[in-house]
Amino acid sequence: MSEPNSTEVYDIAIIGAGISGLTAGAIAGKFGLKCCILEKQPHEGGYLAGFSKDGFHIDTAIHWLNQCSKNEMAGRIFSLIGSDSPELKPLNKIHRFKGDSYDYVLSNNPDELKRKLIEDFPHEKTGIEKFFRVAKGMGIGTLEYAKLFRTDESMTYFEKLYFKIKLLRFYFPLIRYIFYSGEKVSKGLNKFFKDKNLHKLYSSEKDLLSCLFPIAWAYNDGYQIPKKGGARVFIRWLKHVNQFYGNHIILNAEVKKLNIKNGSCENIEYKSNGSTLKVKSKHVISTNDIETLYTKMLSHNVISNKFTSRLNNAVLYSSAFTVNIALNCSAESLGIHEELISITKEGIPRNDHDGGDPFISDISVLAPSARDKTLAPEGKGLVTLYMAAYIDYKDFWGTEKDNNGSFIRSEKYNQIKKKVAEILIERVEKELSIDLKKHIYFYDVSTPITYYRYTGNKDGTMMGARHGKANMQAKIAHYQTRVKNLIIGGQWADLGGGVPIAVKSATNAVLLTLKKENKQLFKLLANYMDGKISVEQLNSSELVKPYDNSWRS
Repeated sequence: MSEPNSTEVYDIAIIGAGISGLTAGAIAGKFGLKCCILEKQPHEGGYLAGFSKDGFHIDTAIHWLNQCSKNEMAGRIFSLIGSDSPELKPLNKIHRFKGDSYDYVLSNNPDELKRKLIEDFPHEKTGIEKFFRVAKGMGIGTLEYAKLFRTDESMTYFEKLYFKIKLLRFYFPLIRYIFYSGEKVSKGLNKFFKDKNLHKLYSSEKDLLSCLFPIAWAYNDGYQIPKKGGARVFIRWLKHVNQFYGNHIILNAEVKKLNIKNGSCENIEYKSNGSTLKVKSKHVISTNDIETLYTKMLSHNVISNKFTSRLNNAVLYSSAFTVNIALNCSAESLGIHEELISITKEGIPRNDHDGGDPFISDISVLAPSARDKTLAPEGKGLVTLYMAAYIDYKDFWGTEKDNNGSFIRSEKYNQIKKKVAEILIERVEKELSIDLKKHIYFYDVSTPITYYRYTGNKDGTMMGARHGKANMQAKIAHYQTRVKNLIIGGQWADLGGGVPIAVKSATNAVLLTLKKENKQLFKLLANYMDGKISVEQLNSSELVKPYDNSWRS
């Protein structure tokens, strides 16, 4: 992309061209605001960027999507941007639970799993039926959430009161189950069934709601995937929309400093091809790592030492160790189909399931090419092995740091990641009774070091800060900052992660910007987010800039 005009003042400068930054730019463009999006990598996409090699298109991010149907939150955001959003298809087979002593599949007809569990555990019939009934009720409740995703930071006092009343209707069915986390999960499951062999299906879950919600989403047909092209189609679509609105996407632009004057960001300094450049804007939306923003891009007096400490101690989602395998045969011929397979080691402590030990941690196995034939050459396939992992494993994966704090990858690093990959491959071969090695054409490995290098997210975390009491009390998630014209977007503005949270936060970041920039536009977007007007009504307003829905996959 061409460099921005140095004399131009943008309405919004957005840091990061992942799905959050591109969503924010597309929505801002629709409301007549011109944006500059700064991305430190040579390509857009963040975690969804993917890559291609020898005719294989590696999908690096999405296991599945939820909240993306037209009447759910993320789907409503995509509809807001344009009617040409990437086409999705539902997963029929969703999740296979594979342990030493069990093997079950959750499909888009959860009653099939319910009947199978009752067949295997007839003495727990009443509890199993209650478990699925409660999950189904939660699924109905999640549809209400599609109109409850506006941040309360954009609301008046009375709007906040009304919003909390509505939100209570969503949370009320969850309250009795919300406190069962960690080792208390078993106690929560006992409310439904007490057979420990049945508990094994959920031995790796961190809280009781994580046991219930997958079934809830399945009842809603809530598991979708892009029909063609993998996760990257969202990035291509959003890039097209941004270009349509005349937004500048500046690649190889590493933001170094936000210069503050009179409490506002006057300009942003970034490095590009060895040069230090500046961009000016009325407002800034930061979708990048929040700790990097506060401790490296801003002067130290912007936030207190107390809050810096809170950020440092925030509870984050793990990073990952990922093995993307290109096969010389189809994945289906090896018995790996569209469902995600969770391989679980039985008889280990709950926290060890995602502890990063390759010998015992859970392994997720999926076949992108079984879901989308366009991702691999004809007759060949793709399989992805995924394990939760942490950046400090084996002394930071055998790396050292240079004077700038960057990780130096050595032969030791390559040996460690190769060894871990081999362990995971051997475990998958054994657990699924397949000969995987002899069908490997090539494989590519990503470690937490990889994810940290490409995203800058603290410790290479995949989804930012976790839901939970600790992060809520520390008020880790927030949009507004002490800098008047700086708003947090992306996965750091809300607890949780994944595509739905990323696009939700982007939409709210634009909403807060509009509140300062144009009250009429703010009200229009707020009314859509609250479900008071349809997308057709919004698009008919003379206040928005029409989009021609011209993207083609």
